[in-house]
Amino acid sequence: MSHRHSKHIGILEGFARLDIQRSERTGIPEAILAEGKTTDQVVKALRMMAGDAGLALATRVSEVCATAIKRALSSKFQIHRVRLARTVVVSKKRGGPKPTGGVIAILAAGTSDIPTAEEARVTAEVMGCEVLAHYDVGIAGIHRLLEPLDAVLSKGVSAIVVVAGMEGALPSVVRGLVAVPVIGVPTSTGYGYGGQGQAALMTMLQSCAPGLTVVNIDNGFGAGATAALIANQVALAQRAKH
Repeated sequence: MSHRHSKHIGILEGFARLDIQRSERTGIPEAILAEGKTTDQVVKALRMMAGDAGLALATRVSEVCATAIKRALSSKFQIHRVRLARTVVVSKKRGGPKPTGGVIAILAAGTSDIPTAEEARVTAEVMGCEVLAHYDVGIAGIHRLLEPLDAVLSKGVSAIVVVAGMEGALPSVVRGLVAVPVIGVPTSTGYGYGGQGQAALMTMLQSCAPGLTVVNIDNGFGAGATAALIANQVALAQRAKH
């Protein structure tokens, strides 16, 4: 690897090679997946990433790990934790990421789907997007969907993330009503056979509504990043016209 590329990689004691400039290269920042790592590894990775890139996102952060992050890094960095999303954002500056002008919406079918929806929300906000979120709008009470859907469409959203467990039908319903890309997120919410998200995933993959893209089970980060990438490109194109 040339020096030109290696300087963009932060090497941590043999256990991590952080992609410091991934956001500049791909539009999506590298996230530190805390699950499966030791607390010390997470803290060190966040310190390096935030120090070099200005901002770092950790996902799937446990209570113990979140406490350790705050204790170790709060003297030098701003710490923003969303407990429900199990995320921690570490940054050098107050006020968060610079707004891009991108706007997305996130809809969650049920209350049990909110943690995954919140992971998507935090991810999109880290990428500079405005996020309009409406929760508990699933098909068991389909009338609950109509007002929130009208509200987000009136704001000119560029993409909609739809999070659903059980049979996972909501993303197809939404895609049949809107003219923007919809990203479906199956969640591991449900009973018995297929109740760990497999039923919702298969329903979304078999959707007859073209324009629905599906991420893996409980992958709020992937959905939020994809929606934000779309919205940021739309905002960039709109600025170029003016």
